[in-house]
Amino acid sequence: MIRRAGEHGLLVETGALEISHRLDALLRADRPAGVTEIVPGPATVLVVAPGADPARLRSSLSLLARTARAPGAGTAAPERTVTIPVIYDGADLAEVAALAGLTPEEVVERHTRRELVAGWLGFAPGFAYLTGLDPALHVPRLATPRTSVPAGAVAIAGPYSAVYPSASPGGWRLLGRSPLPVWDVTADPPALLTPGTRVRFQAVPE
Repeated sequence: MIRRAGEHGLLVETGALEISHRLDALLRADRPAGVTEIVPGPATVLVVAPGADPARLRSSLSLLARTARAPGAGTAAPERTVTIPVIYDGADLAEVAALAGLTPEEVVERHTRRELVAGWLGFAPGFAYLTGLDPALHVPRLATPRTSVPAGAVAIAGPYSAVYPSASPGGWRLLGRSPLPVWDVTADPPALLTPGTRVRFQAVPE
C-alpha cells in the first residue's frame, strides 16, 4: 500500500525490513525524477518528491515495490561490513550483565560475536538502529534517560544496539565507547552506517 505523507511525500508500506532495504536500493540506483529524500524504515519507505508528478511517482513506486517483493529478488545491495572498535567500559555494563544473568565478560563476548545489520536511521542524524542483537542482551531502556550521552557511546536497548553519532540525551544502556566517528557532515554519505550495512563490534584496549 502507498499512502500520502504530508504535502510532498509518499509512504510505501513494505511489511518487512528486508523489502524496505531492497526498495531503498532500487530507488537509489535509478532515482525517479523529483525525488529529494528516501527514508527506509522497519516496514516502510518514505519518498519525498516536491518536484514530481504524484500519479507518475505512485506508479513508479508501485512497480519498484513489486520488484522488491518478488521471490528470488536477492539482497538489497552489495554487502558492506564495518568493524567498530569498542572500549568496553560503559557505565551500564555491570547492570546489563546482572539483568542478563551474565558476567560483564560474557556480555562483551555476546556483543562482539554476532554480525548486526543497520536497519534504519532515526532519533538523530546518523543514529543507526542495529538489528540482530543476541537475545540474551535484550534489556529494557533506562527508567530515567540521561540528559547527555557522549558521541561514540555504544549502547543497547530492547532488540537493538547503536553508536551515538553525537552528544545527546539518551535512555539506552551504555556498554562502552568507540573512537570511530559514525557521523561526518563532510563525508558522502555523512552517515557511516547506512541501511543494510553489516556491523561487527571489536573489543579493543583503552
